[in-house]
Amino acid sequence: MTDLDKHVNAPGRDALVKQVRELINELGIQYIYFQFVSVTGRIVGKGIPADHWERTAERGFQLVYGSTANLFLDRGGRYIGYGPEASELVGIPDPETFCQLPWDKRVARVFCTCFRNREERQNPGGHLTSDCRGNLCLFHQEFKEKHGGLHLRVGTEPEMMWLKRGENGAPSGGVTKPNCYHVDQFEELRPVFMKVIEYSQAMGLDMIQGDHEDAPGQLELNWMYDDVLRNSDRLTTYRQICAQVARENNLIACFMTKPFMGVSASGCHHNVSLWNGGETKVNMLHHDPLPAMPDVFSYKVDGNNMFMPDPSIDERKPGPVGLKCIGGVIEHLPALTAIGSSTVNSYRRLWDTGFWAPVFADWGYQNRTCGLRVSAPGRFEYRSVDSMVNPYLMGAALLKAFDHGLDAELDPGEPEERNIYEAMEAGKEVRRLPMSLGDALKALATDETIRSAMPDEMYRVFQHYKNDEWERFNHTVTEWDVKTYLDYLP
Repeated sequence: MTDLDKHVNAPGRDALVKQVRELINELGIQYIYFQFVSVTGRIVGKGIPADHWERTAERGFQLVYGSTANLFLDRGGRYIGYGPEASELVGIPDPETFCQLPWDKRVARVFCTCFRNREERQNPGGHLTSDCRGNLCLFHQEFKEKHGGLHLRVGTEPEMMWLKRGENGAPSGGVTKPNCYHVDQFEELRPVFMKVIEYSQAMGLDMIQGDHEDAPGQLELNWMYDDVLRNSDRLTTYRQICAQVARENNLIACFMTKPFMGVSASGCHHNVSLWNGGETKVNMLHHDPLPAMPDVFSYKVDGNNMFMPDPSIDERKPGPVGLKCIGGVIEHLPALTAIGSSTVNSYRRLWDTGFWAPVFADWGYQNRTCGLRVSAPGRFEYRSVDSMVNPYLMGAALLKAFDHGLDAELDPGEPEERNIYEAMEAGKEVRRLPMSLGDALKALATDETIRSAMPDEMYRVFQHYKNDEWERFNHTVTEWDVKTYLDYLP
């Protein structure tokens, strides 16, 4: 059997497909978005009438391979990843992710796993290695099997900005003033964030807190942490929700990392931990009927957190598993930066000093000048990641860094409790993170461990796409160029 056949005929899947049909009938669903995620985190796919659910669940839909790279041309006019001669992928829906859209209850969405075409001469029906979501599923399963059931749970902190839309549709500044944690500015955006929360809760996000951050119109809304795949799906869903709420309010939901200098950028810190055991529970969130498959509302709870300190040794320092994982991340931070800070604009965040963006490969406790900090007992916060991140690529890369740390028993050294700049003035040698996309891509190219998180065609697509982005930037004359050099001589 091919990978595609195994996926379609997985034990219990037929029952899930039938459950979705029952939901379609009960909720009056007429249309379904069959979606997956491209190399840049963009949501792509097809829309198909709900009458064809069973057929699509079994046979899938076809779409050009190049959709995994946004069907994008490089600056030389060549398609990135796949040309027009390439076959078409087969997208197979994962029925457990089926969910009604709260803003139009006639429509639902379902995430898909992508495979090579059934008629391919080489590896027909094989996993499509440029499917970042499919890769994360496989890598997480491999990690669990190798490390005795250890699994990754992640909580993300997605900052973004709500911008006013000018008469020509272009951004016209933030909706609010850049006053951090100011409740009055938070209140200014109440109609927006209350609608985001309403839609989020209807799509399985257990919203837990939020605040106004220190940039114009910048909010951070958080939901409960969970298994790395479900959390990635929820971050993707959250972005869709924000885009919809922006349409309803004639605003721009801006996930660009740094639209303004002189104020904070938008980060997306990843709070991570490894667990053994636990159980999956459904958080109904008072919905009757449930507008989605139960897994959409499910969260992994309880179990043994392997990052917790051993009080007999040190009440603050993570236990052996946590320390080795920190060692793995510190070892591979330069290459990881290419994934967590994946755009040219990402590095504006690192160069605009004074706003707590991490630029050094070190770790500490509540030390925000480091790339990692132990933000609470049992978890650490990976900070070198921003609002443009593809969470599926980031999750896979962190798993590879953890795996290396555990296998090689990497020692991260002692935590730095001083401001990192003070420590450096005192003589400490600390590696600086890459300070441009070009440098980060060079680090990734020589790091086999992190590259293995993007197997085969995935790395080829990512490398082509991001190197083209860096080259486009370097051959662009900017407003800064003109202002600086127009009358430079004589």
